[in-house]
Amino acid sequence: MSRLYLAFALPVVVLTTLAAGCATTQPEPAAGPTVGMEIDPARADTAVFAGGCFWCMEKPFEELEGVASVVSGFAGGDVPNPTYDQVTTKTTGHYEVVEVIYDATVVPYDTLLQVYWHNVDPLDGGGQFCDRGSPYRPAIFVSTASERAAAEQTKEFLNGRFSSPVAVEILDAAPFYAAEEYHQDFYRTNPARYTSYRIGCRRDARLDELWGDNAGVLGPAL
Repeated sequence: MSRLYLAFALPVVVLTTLAAGCATTQPEPAAGPTVGMEIDPARADTAVFAGGCFWCMEKPFEELEGVASVVSGFAGGDVPNPTYDQVTTKTTGHYEVVEVIYDATVVPYDTLLQVYWHNVDPLDGGGQFCDRGSPYRPAIFVSTASERAAAEQTKEFLNGRFSSPVAVEILDAAPFYAAEEYHQDFYRTNPARYTSYRIGCRRDARLDELWGDNAGVLGPAL
């Protein structure tokens, strides 16, 4: 995956979005295409990942066959049903996360892990890209022993790949709270602002440095 970015003369919309962070006031929604698939409730599994700004973590999972939906929200804190404004005070303990609802008979958990790693900076435990502080820490929330084993295995492998230690936490599952509606599927409902944010935050540039052709996509096994 090859991208070229200008490091100067960024458009005003990019600078404004970057200064604002992952989200600010409620934007005007726009219609987007339908994504996902129908899943028999008996076969539906969930997985929860924290990878910085939740806007940027929805798209790579929603593009996977076997994923029904991806919901932006919060997990890991000690305030029930928090609002976005509460979480951004960095006092609730929550992470920005996405909850992936998927059919494991179509897309296995190992594939979700692969997509997760290729969309984060695993070496940065203080936030992700331009978003700093506790809500943006990277983490994998696991609900079963098999999920923990798979997550630990990939983390151990990556510790051998990079010269710096992998900073992604692997945590026990915690209550998930969906974020406000205007955050959901932001990449589809507000594509210009979403793209400006990614460029201004240099998210893709850093992913390219870390992962090369596998950045942001489902590439070869880790």
